[in-house]
Amino acid sequence: MEVIITIVVLLLLLLAVIWGHYLRSNIKAPSTLKSVRDETNVRLYHEHKAEIEKDYAEGGIDEENYQYLLAELDKSLLQDIEENAAEPVLAADKPLAVVWPMVLTVFVLGFSFALYLKNGAYEQLSQPAMSAKSQGHEGLNSEQQMMVRLKQLKQLTEQEPKNSQAWYNLGQASIGLGDFSGALAAFDQVMAIEGEHADILGAKAQAMFYQNNQQINEPIQALIDKALALDPNDPSTNILLGLNHFIGENYGDAIGYWQKVVNLGGNNVNVQALQGAINEAKNRMAAAGETVPEGTVSGSQLVLNVNLTDDIRQQLSQGEDKTVFVYAIPANGPRMPLAAVKIRASDLPTTVVLNDSQAMNPQMTLSSVKSVNLYAVVSNLGGVGIKPGDYTGELKDISVASSDAIDLTINTLVPES
Repeated sequence: MEVIITIVVLLLLLLAVIWGHYLRSNIKAPSTLKSVRDETNVRLYHEHKAEIEKDYAEGGIDEENYQYLLAELDKSLLQDIEENAAEPVLAADKPLAVVWPMVLTVFVLGFSFALYLKNGAYEQLSQPAMSAKSQGHEGLNSEQQMMVRLKQLKQLTEQEPKNSQAWYNLGQASIGLGDFSGALAAFDQVMAIEGEHADILGAKAQAMFYQNNQQINEPIQALIDKALALDPNDPSTNILLGLNHFIGENYGDAIGYWQKVVNLGGNNVNVQALQGAINEAKNRMAAAGETVPEGTVSGSQLVLNVNLTDDIRQQLSQGEDKTVFVYAIPANGPRMPLAAVKIRASDLPTTVVLNDSQAMNPQMTLSSVKSVNLYAVVSNLGGVGIKPGDYTGELKDISVASSDAIDLTINTLVPES
């Protein structure tokens, strides 16, 4: 509303300028330029006449010159008045017709209204301003935003009780907030609308799995079996099975289920997060001395035994746990990491596997080069890169074809520059 008032005030000021000029022009019209000149000539006439009379009274001029000068002064005044009368009246001296301010007024109002209809937002301006806070997102953390989203979905399902997608989204949001009973009720509504489908059965099995302290019981297994019978490649079900095996430390089986989902892809699958889980499972297998299942790794990979020197371990033990970045860059070429893993200093010593799946750029992988430089960095501030105050370890010119485990020890403090 304040914006509308401002616009109206500006239009009124513009109209005031237009009509003010019209009124001033008409008030000044009787005193045209010619009349002003006449008045000036008459004033000068009287001034000159007064000077002549003063000179005559003081004896400065005689009677004959006095009469001559008066005659010439009268003659000059008459000539000036006649010349002024013969000049055409300038357009600027004529009174403005009322049609001009009227036309300008219509133009200004019409143009402003048309421009506003094209670029303005009357509906938004005429309604009370909706702040970010009223929308429920300003200054909220992720959990609070999820609660706002949950409330919106509940309202949507109340307004559209047959909207199966809204019910499904409500179920997923409820899982995110730990409301597993609410999630199960939402998924049941989806199946009541659309019938039993593998993805809905898998989603419901996930909610029951979390509700049952991440353990599969008979009812959950029954849902899993039914989902796989409908679609053996259902992402929700395979992700659940992978998670169950990962919790049970059966990392090879977990990789198998998750890799199937990654290979199939899909718009509803967070491939990056799932690939991270696969890499973590590989790291744990390597750390336990297990062999990564065949077919789950493509391209080059390096197995690194990452460790700390005793003095650095002692220094780190006196403070909070630090982030450790382990990565490989080309031995020759740009310093973009070809593969990278992030762990904690408290995890060391540990075994890390670097492979093509961890590449930041599909065209820049371990398999795309012959040799790399390896780095392990304990970040003092938690950011990437090597900075003063960090602890580092590095190995230069390591062949990516190496199949043996490589020892990489963090042994150097980066000095202040």
